Amino acid sequence: MKNFKKITKAVIAVAGYGTRFLPATKNQPKQMLPIIDKPIIHYLVEEAVAAGIKDVILVTQAGQHALEDYFDSHFEIEKVLEESGKTEYLKIVKDIPQLANFIYVRQKKHLPYGNGSPLLAVENLIDDEESFIYMFGDDLTIAETPVTKQIIDIHEKYRPAAVLAVHQVADNEVHRYGTVKYKENPKIPNEIDYIVEKAPKGTAPSNMANDGRFVLSYKVIEEALHTETGAGGELWLVDILNNLSKKGQTVIAHPLEGEWMTTGDPLNYIKTTLRFVMERDDIKTEVVEYFSELLEQKAHDLKRSKKD
Repeated sequence: MKNFKKITKAVIAVAGYGTRFLPATKNQPKQMLPIIDKPIIHYLVEEAVAAGIKDVILVTQAGQHALEDYFDSHFEIEKVLEESGKTEYLKIVKDIPQLANFIYVRQKKHLPYGNGSPLLAVENLIDDEESFIYMFGDDLTIAETPVTKQIIDIHEKYRPAAVLAVHQVADNEVHRYGTVKYKENPKIPNEIDYIVEKAPKGTAPSNMANDGRFVLSYKVIEEALHTETGAGGELWLVDILNNLSKKGQTVIAHPLEGEWMTTGDPLNYIKTTLRFVMERDDIKTEVVEYFSELLEQKAHDLKRSKKD
């Protein structure tokens, strides 16, 4: 029986411009925006580490030094915290570089744009017989078992070319996501025929949408090297996975057990922040009370304006 390497690497795509958050993202990556008191990227790394990941490969672009600095030691602030006796904060700061072994790769300008391009950037960091976690930098999850661990378990059981996490979305939301078409009589549970990216309303193959969490084998990188750019001149991971499926390779779409959220635009970023507030016993009660007061005040103002 063939011995498979344990999955210990995660590739996180963070090379986007974050244009929907300008001007906040003019001088910092979107993934450095905070969800309460930790940046988005920190939550992604924590999820990966909780699933057994040791090496985190961040695919960046020019001007994203803040990401590298965040996961490095900061001697000046450590000295200040130590001298002021703020040991709790000192431990928080010192623990960040110890989360994983961090590797930074620039997505060079000669590569096409698109969510499949980071795979080309990390080609030489993944062994031929190695599978790895791939994460989109916009998406966050809350789950009892980390979503990355869930799909690693599926991959270890069936050894497909790829596993992607999916969740069910409402009919009026389907057109915003990549949705999967499951095989009618699969040999392996949740095996798919294909994925459609942002299908027009009423044409999606299902309500099961991609979560931005994948386990990919090296076959996916090999296929990416030979996949032409698609819509918008971009290299799409969807096209790469569809090509593999057409060639008889197994691709599994695993329904996640937990919650999925996006931080890809200001509104959903705020919603995600509020959802994470509900996980924080130290602040959630006061936040709920504050919003209740705001709503009461808004209702009062509305009633007065109608009288006037």
